Amino acid sequence: MQRWLWVVLIGSFFFLGSFMAWGQAQKPPKKTPELLSQGKKLYQQNCAVCHGVKGDGKGPAGVALKPPPRTFNIPLNQWTFSKGDLNKVFGVITKGIPNTAMVKWDHLPEQDRWALVYTVVGFAAPKTTPKKK
Repeated sequence: MQRWLWVVLIGSFFFLGSFMAWGQAQKPPKKTPELLSQGKKLYQQNCAVCHGVKGDGKGPAGVALKPPPRTFNIPLNQWTFSKGDLNKVFGVITKGIPNTAMVKWDHLPEQDRWALVYTVVGFAAPKTTPKKK
């Protein structure tokens, strides 16, 4: 009986620890030239058809999509689902967006998804500052 209690107790710690770690934000990998090169390649292969070569949302397949694909050419803090948070951009790439053509890319290795994050964020316009009156 005592051994069983120890197994349950230790198992609970592992379960709670993994649950708590799952809810924490991921730390993006370091942006390297190799990672950016990989992201550019992956973007051209998988994303440009909808989001456009320049990230403007005007890819050849994107014309027929409702809602239309996201343009990445606006300031990052104005992106609907991420508001400038790289972890949220990663989440959109990983999980997709329900009721849109944005499918999940969770089958790609994590490093590749981060490469795509850095690529699409690279299309963002500079952050706009409010004009003083």
